[in-house]
Amino acid sequence: MLHADAALLVLDKPAGLLSVPGRGPENADCLSARAQALFPDALIVHRLDMGTSGLIVMARGAPAQSALSNAFAKRWVHKRYQALVAGRPDGSQADAQGWSDIELPLITDWPNRPKSKVCLETGKPSHTRWRLLSAGEGTDGRVVSRLELEPITGRSHQLRLHLQAIGHPILGDELYADDATLDAAPRLLLHACAIELPHPVTGERLGFESPAPF
Repeated sequence: MLHADAALLVLDKPAGLLSVPGRGPENADCLSARAQALFPDALIVHRLDMGTSGLIVMARGAPAQSALSNAFAKRWVHKRYQALVAGRPDGSQADAQGWSDIELPLITDWPNRPKSKVCLETGKPSHTRWRLLSAGEGTDGRVVSRLELEPITGRSHQLRLHLQAIGHPILGDELYADDATLDAAPRLLLHACAIELPHPVTGERLGFESPAPF
């Protein structure tokens, strides 16, 4: 728990824990259930994939949930992630601050759920910004890059799929990585490391950070 007040909770989810309950009693343990054991009025606002670690905010009570959901919908919430990916992406088109863009429309891959896929015809507009933080040799001798990521839109699996689509899947990604990249890490190396948002009651801009554990 990074922050708790009468309207807002900020939590740091470990990798391998569901954000909300899954199907069946074996998937009942999740971040929202753990939070609700301490704060019975805690309500989910957004989620992270089970394999992703890092910052999640929850609302306390329906009015705070409505205010936070509105902030997400209006893109008043800004999130940053870090990931380790296979190879070194081409940053030749980066802006002055080092940011490059991936704009590929995404849609649920219904026959292969829970996967999503790029679809130029029917996909929803999806936009990710990335910049290179470092690059070096991984344990298997292949090049590995650490990226900072900013999702402008919030589609399901957006960061994972966008990086795979440009040829640089995230290490440990069981859905979108090739076998060698999957085996290069014991977990999905994606972490929600920063979030900035308006407080659901006061409107004050708040910022929270969580360093990547990899």
